[in-house]
Amino acid sequence: MSLSRHRRIGTGLAASTAATLAAIAALPLTVVAAPAPADAAAAREAASWLAGEVADGALPGPFGSPDWGLTIDGIIALSATGVAVPTRQAATAQVAAHVRSYNSYDDWGIEGFTDGGATAKLLYAAAAAGADPTDFGGFDLRAEALSLVAGADAGHQRGRITSRTTADSGPDASNTFDQSFTVLGLARSGDVPQDTVDFLVRQQCAAGGFRLYPDTGDGPSPSCDEQAGATLDVDSTAMAVQALLAAADEGATGAAAAADRGVDWLVAQQHADGSFGGSGPTTGANSNSTGLAGQALAASGRHAEAARAAGALRVLQLTTSHGGAAADAGAIAYNAEGLAAAVGSGIDDVSRDQWRRATAQALLGLAQVPLGRIGLDLPPSSPGPTPTGTASPTGTASPTPTGSPTPTAPASPTPSASASTTAPAPSPTVSATAAPTATPTAPGGAGGLPTTGAAITTYVLIALLMVGGGSLLLLLSRRRAT
Repeated sequence: MSLSRHRRIGTGLAASTAATLAAIAALPLTVVAAPAPADAAAAREAASWLAGEVADGALPGPFGSPDWGLTIDGIIALSATGVAVPTRQAATAQVAAHVRSYNSYDDWGIEGFTDGGATAKLLYAAAAAGADPTDFGGFDLRAEALSLVAGADAGHQRGRITSRTTADSGPDASNTFDQSFTVLGLARSGDVPQDTVDFLVRQQCAAGGFRLYPDTGDGPSPSCDEQAGATLDVDSTAMAVQALLAAADEGATGAAAAADRGVDWLVAQQHADGSFGGSGPTTGANSNSTGLAGQALAASGRHAEAARAAGALRVLQLTTSHGGAAADAGAIAYNAEGLAAAVGSGIDDVSRDQWRRATAQALLGLAQVPLGRIGLDLPPSSPGPTPTGTASPTGTASPTPTGSPTPTAPASPTPSASASTTAPAPSPTVSATAAPTATPTAPGGAGGLPTTGAAITTYVLIALLMVGGGSLLLLLSRRRAT
């Protein structure tokens, strides 16, 4: 072979290589977005403070007894950040040991009632924490949740999560938070029935936002648009968007389009400083609504808006630099007034419950791990965006399982398509901790994820109603805000 032939081959290889490299360079480079380092650090500081509030494996309510709904919120927060793994494992074990304390009225001596929304939230939390949802405290939460979903004979209520009761308790009080947890939990633990997704989509009005309650004074309303004057709610919309993203990853029809409309509506509700408010008594800017909305924005790839929400949350975070007590550094206030009071005199015993609830929900907007990816993705800790050649379905961290006890490939509430058909592996053995003596609390507790900072008012109202002899009626009708 002549030298010129070698040269032609070499030139051809060089040209081919150059063309290949040029083609590769021309391909769009997708960056898996991670929160800014300051946001990730702030999220971990908040989670560390929250972990310090856990006592005997549970977060206490305002009267000191374990609040299982709030404890679940804490488990979700710790799972999202990777902070205090032993504390999270102990709390998960305690919740597993008190399933019926949370999703029934057994502790009140009222048998035959199972709360659908609480069961759905337990299903999601078990998966997010790396436990086995089909054997959580001896309960198959997936099967239980599926049994509580209304069937074809329910008409326009088909697909709705409901409560089971042996008594006539009137209309079911499940809300959009409950339905979102149903979709998230079912997607995380296996496939998600289309009916459950369709019912959630019907809670969305044409404007894009979701209503909190499917019912009116005249009974269940077929859809949001058919309810005159329906109140659209930031918190409910943020939850629904994340649930629909999970359903879309599972191939559910109509979920992606509904999620897109929902996030567009959320963007339009964002205040100039990046914060959000809820509806009704939570209309003012608050960290609960801002945390959920910011998390949903990040999940939907709206990173600029998510970053603005995170900035608003950092402003509400207690630090030693502005006079906060070192023991409470990292906690996030419900609003500016709460922060100012704590900076001046510390977090007192009366307001500490509100701080726990606000911090558990708010830090999700700092961590920016979607609800559907918690327990699947590595907690945010990298110093910046990580290039990758494949787009993440949620626009956030890639679906790399964590090294902590989380499921290896479970179907998460907002999971990518690769994590939905295999049941999560059980958590490693958790060291035994004494189960706290629980004062009975109604299903869902007063500390569900959707609950904002008005927890004490709810407890006082409950006490007054019970003194008046209306405890049973109250228990059968009251709902978690989430």
